[in-house]
Amino acid sequence: MSPSPEDVRGYIAQGLACSVLEVNGDGQHFEALIVSAAFEGKVRVARHQLVYAALGERMRAEIHALSMRTLTPAEYAARST
Repeated sequence: MSPSPEDVRGYIAQGLACSVLEVNGDGQHFEALIVSAAFEGKVRVARHQLVYAALGERMRAEIHALSMRTLTPAEYAARST
């Protein structure tokens, strides 16, 4: 059975503290907005690696593709104003 966007959201939330976490998708391809203080001082590749680590083997086995926007809380706040 393919994971739902809610499943993917839960997987990420279990492994990474997020202040905002939105996931949309069709069961194989997903898009996520992830806001976490853990991203402070990290480049995009390192941020994505944190998310992949939270997903673990699910990224290979269950999730075909994940497009993500990773922001710090300050970046998210600046975007929202």
